[in-house]
Amino acid sequence: MTLEVSDLQVYYRTLRGDVRALDGPTFGLADGEIMGLAGESGSGKSTLSKSLIRLDGRMRYIGGSVTLDGDEVPIWDDQAMNEFRYKRISLIPQYAMSAMNPTRKIGKMIAELLESRGVRFRDTRDELHRRLELVGLQRDVLDRYPLELSGGMKQRTVMVISTLLNPSLLIADEVTSALDVSTQRAVAETLVEFRDRRFVKSMIVVTHDISLVYQIADTIMVMYAGRLAEKASAKTIIEMPKHPYTKMLLDSLPEVGVKYEDKRLSGIPGSPPGLLKPPQGCRFRDRCPLADKQCLEQPPFVEVERDHHVACWKAE
Repeated sequence: MTLEVSDLQVYYRTLRGDVRALDGPTFGLADGEIMGLAGESGSGKSTLSKSLIRLDGRMRYIGGSVTLDGDEVPIWDDQAMNEFRYKRISLIPQYAMSAMNPTRKIGKMIAELLESRGVRFRDTRDELHRRLELVGLQRDVLDRYPLELSGGMKQRTVMVISTLLNPSLLIADEVTSALDVSTQRAVAETLVEFRDRRFVKSMIVVTHDISLVYQIADTIMVMYAGRLAEKASAKTIIEMPKHPYTKMLLDSLPEVGVKYEDKRLSGIPGSPPGLLKPPQGCRFRDRCPLADKQCLEQPPFVEVERDHHVACWKAE
């Protein structure tokens, strides 16, 4: 098992109090697994991904544990996390195309990053050239500034940089959100190839686009209001979801071949709850068509079928 997360609690500090953005998820990520992490904006997807590498100073670690390859990840200690960042846990940020310093040539920027982690640039130069060629980039991109590259070229460059030291865990946060459809597909396929070539051991792909992540993910985990709703194989989530939120999330997606002048595309009624003072029990109950008094108690995240976990009293 590459990654094990247990009862992780991470809040955001605000003047009005703590926002309970991540409230107790427990899950594992197997060696070689690509897991899609899905949910609405505000569901906790990006908070979970950032907490695993501790990139946001506003985060307040409350409790829980994270283990990577058998070693505890000290996500409560920013200084101690330097031993993990980039080397063992790496991130392709949500706005990767803006992640590179516009005043530095790409080669210089990579050299500075490697040296900050105690790695000599010349020791990785040959492998860097090989990986650039693998994603369809010429070596001369190292002598160019980021603004000289197209959006797709920037994205592929950041992907190469993020995986250059072969991290155990790669977190890809909304890596296709600003790309055209054909480039999205190419980027998604490159992520799979990086896993297959063992540039990374396992991967979490954060996305709003379930239809895209379905094509590359082994499993999909759905979050809602800071908690886990459902986790199963990608095929099971798409074809046989059990949580009402997952079902409604999938029903809100457009279908290929359907003319919406004849059929109205419906979203999920209502909006996610505020997390300064989250509601009692199941956080989806105010929007759920199946909710009753039992939902005033928080349902446990349990295995209802083999490798299929759900947090819902009605899942059976």
